[in-house]
Amino acid sequence: MTANPKLKDDLNNQLCRAVLLLDNVEECYQFFEDICTVSEIKALAQRLEVARMLKHGHTYDDIVERTGASTATISRVKRCLNYGADGYKVILDKLEEKE
Repeated sequence: MTANPKLKDDLNNQLCRAVLLLDNVEECYQFFEDICTVSEIKALAQRLEVARMLKHGHTYDDIVERTGASTATISRVKRCLNYGADGYKVILDKLEEKE
């Protein structure tokens, strides 16, 4: 599946290219600290963990306890896993390959 065409524009392309240029975790921290608020970074990290846990069959209760995510967030992530652009699937598979 390809990215949502409504998202594709020059500014978003620039952002994606910028992320692809980061060489290591420290550079990611530096970039995201400057471009996002701490709350935004934590929300992104939380959603990724919610997706990982859903993929591995954890219950909503387990996910709430581990991540503090709301059931609304969990439902949204689950909807993306099932009907989204496969972005979570791609990155979770890549992360698992690295482990």
